Amino acid sequence: MTEHTVDWSPYLGHDWDTEYDGSLSVEKLKSLGEALVDFPEEHKLQSRVNKLYLDRKAMVDGDKKLDWGMAENLAYASIVDEGNDIRITGQDSGRGTFFHRHAVLHNQKDATTHMPLQHIRDGQGQIEIYDSVLSEEAVMAFEYGFATAEPGCLTIWEAQFGDFANGAQVVFDQFLSSGEAKWGRLCGLTVLLPHGYEGQGPEHSSARLERFLQMCADHNWQVCVPSTPAQVYNMLRRQVVRPMRKPLIVMSPKSLLRHPLATSTIEELAEGQFQNVIGEIDDIDPKGVKRVVMCSGKVYYDLLEQRRKNEQTDVAIIRLEQLYPFPEAECAEIMAQYSHVKDWVWCQEEPQNQGAWYCSQHHFWNVIPDGAKLAYAGREASSSPAVGYVSVHNQQQKALVEDALTIK
Repeated sequence: MTEHTVDWSPYLGHDWDTEYDGSLSVEKLKSLGEALVDFPEEHKLQSRVNKLYLDRKAMVDGDKKLDWGMAENLAYASIVDEGNDIRITGQDSGRGTFFHRHAVLHNQKDATTHMPLQHIRDGQGQIEIYDSVLSEEAVMAFEYGFATAEPGCLTIWEAQFGDFANGAQVVFDQFLSSGEAKWGRLCGLTVLLPHGYEGQGPEHSSARLERFLQMCADHNWQVCVPSTPAQVYNMLRRQVVRPMRKPLIVMSPKSLLRHPLATSTIEELAEGQFQNVIGEIDDIDPKGVKRVVMCSGKVYYDLLEQRRKNEQTDVAIIRLEQLYPFPEAECAEIMAQYSHVKDWVWCQEEPQNQGAWYCSQHHFWNVIPDGAKLAYAGREASSSPAVGYVSVHNQQQKALVEDALTIK
């Protein structure tokens, strides 16, 4: 092997269900966490960032559960600690989309910077974080090329808003989705696309999930919608630890960065496995269930909170955290306890002609019981990704949640 060639043989012949062990001990995670919250005393932080780091210190000490930003940073810390490199680009990636990552700390006295992730241990892997310009096509194309040459590096491109991927669509269409099929080029690029319906209007709501699902074939890439900090942690680690290099498309709901229910324990991170499907979490007797609602992403918490408020025990909720490759065997195992249920629903926030309904419906039919019916609960079809008025958005959201939970 010459200096500038890479041995790809360890990554050949593996698929998305290849077994792997991404577990770390709780003690190791706490040690990594302590390194993450350590910075020079003279490095004066902005007041809100300082509060965020005090909260992270409480998470390391076990006084608070972990939020999304802390879990994500722990994933990066564990990866560089194991000797792998990380490269993250995107507008405002140092701070993180919507004020959650704060991997780069800016001194309020002299504008110098400090990155705790570069100080995990001596001899660690390198981490580079670049705040790139808004030239999505150019930046995305460069990162695609970088990822095809560096299989040992976790290479990430992040959109400030999910719809910013529109500007890089040609790269998704011609390279990322089909590069392996056309040219035999493996690529492990991870794409973080903020996606969530919080009433922020058309251009700030949808990462156009349906476009990525439409291009799914031949196990060409992975499309995931993690809903907890532990899930995002284990998803990122899986991308490096597992000996498979396929692109990873991530729909990251914005409001879950600070949602009070979207927290995880350090023990949940330590388990080391990304759950492609998550079954019912409340104490509901499967025998009394009359309807099962399937969903992905942020809408899960709206459904959960409303069901608890209603004190319903006849509706179960199942989260699909990976939409492609579709985890049929895992779904079947979870859904076996509801074999008597004939009323099944797919609930999504996106309009009916968008999201997962049309592109993944055949997978849903494959895993529900024979003779069951499958209904849709979500927004009506629309040429726009979202409405432009918060009041209308809230009415739609309330209606789709009510529709999903109301047994006809």
